[in-house]
Amino acid sequence: MDDQSIIELFIKRDENAIKESKEKYGKYCARIASNILSVSEDVEECLNDTWISAWNRIPPLIPVSLKAFYGKLVRDISLDKYRASHAKKRYNGLITILDELSDCIPSGQDVQKSLEQKELSEKINCWLGSLQKEDRILFLKRYYYGETVKSLALVMNCTENQMAQRMMKLRNGLKSYLKAEGVIL
Repeated sequence: MDDQSIIELFIKRDENAIKESKEKYGKYCARIASNILSVSEDVEECLNDTWISAWNRIPPLIPVSLKAFYGKLVRDISLDKYRASHAKKRYNGLITILDELSDCIPSGQDVQKSLEQKELSEKINCWLGSLQKEDRILFLKRYYYGETVKSLALVMNCTENQMAQRMMKLRNGLKSYLKAEGVIL
């Protein structure tokens, strides 16, 4: 079923909208959630919360891209779950990704002192826009969707070490760009 038909089911308040959404975007959303969370029960809970959230938001919201809409919903819900459970030391899934970015993204306190968070986001978006499409996609898959270096290497037909080096070059590029823009790291 196409996205517009699924949205029409939501507008009509037809419960088949959830069924069709699960069928079309279930694996996609599960992959995003499992990249962030390591406990399968929590992944399943986040997926259920995603479908409920979509039901509550459509309408009045009519997404332009249903895939992007679901991707953002499940990512936000999974990150909230991660944050809530991280204090209990249950997850390691996101720690590696955050550690990799820690050298090129300022801490929350530094951001508040030197820039508003929106300005930092705009600078990062500008930097992303300057990248070649392939590098931009790799960066977002790794640091937004949480995909592993191993899975990215498989897709790009290279070794994990080569992919790790490529990601390090991208992070260093971001770090240099932000320094040149006056961001205090």
